[in-house]
Amino acid sequence: MSIVEAVRLKRSFGDFLAVAGIDFSIDSGSCYGLLGPNGAGKTTTVKMIQGFLPRSSGSLMVMGRDIESKPAKTKSQIGVVPQENNLDRDLTVLQNLLTYARYFDISPNEAVSRAEELLRFLELDGKWEAQITALSGGMQRRLAIARSLINRPRLLILDEPTTGLDPEARHLIWRRIQTLKQQGVTIILTTHYMEEAERLCDFVAMMNNGTILMEGKPADLIEKEVGKEVIEATISKTEIEKFSLEMERMNIKQEQRGETVYLYPNKTGSENVLQKVMEYRHSSLIHRKASLEDIFLKLAGRKLDE
Repeated sequence: MSIVEAVRLKRSFGDFLAVAGIDFSIDSGSCYGLLGPNGAGKTTTVKMIQGFLPRSSGSLMVMGRDIESKPAKTKSQIGVVPQENNLDRDLTVLQNLLTYARYFDISPNEAVSRAEELLRFLELDGKWEAQITALSGGMQRRLAIARSLINRPRLLILDEPTTGLDPEARHLIWRRIQTLKQQGVTIILTTHYMEEAERLCDFVAMMNNGTILMEGKPADLIEKEVGKEVIEATISKTEIEKFSLEMERMNIKQEQRGETVYLYPNKTGSENVLQKVMEYRHSSLIHRKASLEDIFLKLAGRKLDE
């Protein structure tokens, strides 16, 4: 069953078209990633899904209902972690959760029980009485996630949940997101981190200028757009043009950024390409598995805004 279904969804701000008539469907229990640069339309899209922004045109069904026809009932089943940290700094960690629970008419005793469970789940059980200003950035993000789960939502929207966090904090949040998926929560994730999307998402949509450039399972997109392997070679300035022409003759897909050439052997095989690289003067050579980041970088060279 689709939890979210959008058809020709648009959102304008004056003459600016932020979301330009996109179609997508999100299955129940899946993690769906919206990827793209700043200004691509990701945040505007999720704000329409959560009922924060009205659509300009098109259809948007969330949990089987038009989000604008019965917003209160739909919002009661959605949890949101926004980009901005909007925790109440005048309240303690526990008070932030209990206050938020009132918006969902959760009884005081039930709110305390849920808050304690969530603080343990996000490894904040020793910080119940702490002030927000005493928490690290990673702890504040974990608290924001705990708050978004207080109403036990069917749909969880995470807008850039790990931006600016250190690797340890990021990996902890990843583990918790994976647990929520296993529990059947549907998740919409916007992120700049391709590794994050590849690790967590069942499906991803690459966005730019309010449109969806491509959509699918991460592994399928990587296989289709890049292949299985990538070779990064930094070729000397005097030989890079000749090298690039030779790769063209060998029918090797390539992207050039500065003196580094990204080669995508795909069906040709990497051994012949590696052997050819060794014939040229190079200062570095990396042979690795292809990833979503390679798709993003390929698109960045041709279509994406800086």
